[in-house]
Amino acid sequence: MTIELKENERLDELQRNGYRIIQNPKKFCFGMDAVLLSGFARARAGDQVLDLGTGTGIIPILLEAKTEAAHLVGLEIQEESADMARRSVELNHLQDKITIVQGDIKEAGTLFGAASFDVVTCNPPYMIGQHGIKNPEAPKAIARHEILCTLEDVVSRAAKVLKPGGNFYLVHRPFRLAEIMVVLQKYGLEPKRMRLVYPFADKEPNMVLLEANRGGRPRMTVERPLIIYREKGVYMPEIYEIYGY
Repeated sequence: MTIELKENERLDELQRNGYRIIQNPKKFCFGMDAVLLSGFARARAGDQVLDLGTGTGIIPILLEAKTEAAHLVGLEIQEESADMARRSVELNHLQDKITIVQGDIKEAGTLFGAASFDVVTCNPPYMIGQHGIKNPEAPKAIARHEILCTLEDVVSRAAKVLKPGGNFYLVHRPFRLAEIMVVLQKYGLEPKRMRLVYPFADKEPNMVLLEANRGGRPRMTVERPLIIYREKGVYMPEIYEIYGY
């Protein structure tokens, strides 16, 4: 299928099933955090999956390639990103497996109804407030800072649309880990699995991957660290596996 690219857009290879994705580097491109989340999240055969704040659709597309989920939905508030995501879905002939919905995370309960999904994923804005933002309406600012939604917005809506026993997968920054745990438990999402991500073995972690279960019993497994680089410019073998190289 031929998809027309708009100004400043490009096609990037995803190393999975021959899939490609449309991105605009002047707006926002997906990062390693989204790819790592797609490798951490689990979806069983027949599962209904929702990705909150899907951007250009990277997580649903990768999860379609990596899992046997029945259907995946990406919710994105920014019109340009949602449009790129829809065209990427069409480009990869995934219209029967992935649906992109333009809308606000805060309206997820109304858009989809309570207990609609087996799995919810989210790579949310990490930064609190608008410190250092020159243009709060810019796509990059919206993706990185809690301008249009907060952590509590994300978690509360995930809890609402998840089925009892369903799982929520999140990638975030370790400096907010205590807050994340409190908010998850506030909305009945029990942390079950955690993995810290380190750029190098001798550096502090800069990402955390979390799995929480709706209505689960208290008990969390902390998995071994995920190290990104063996040395500068050279990934560890597990990172190559997650990317599909």
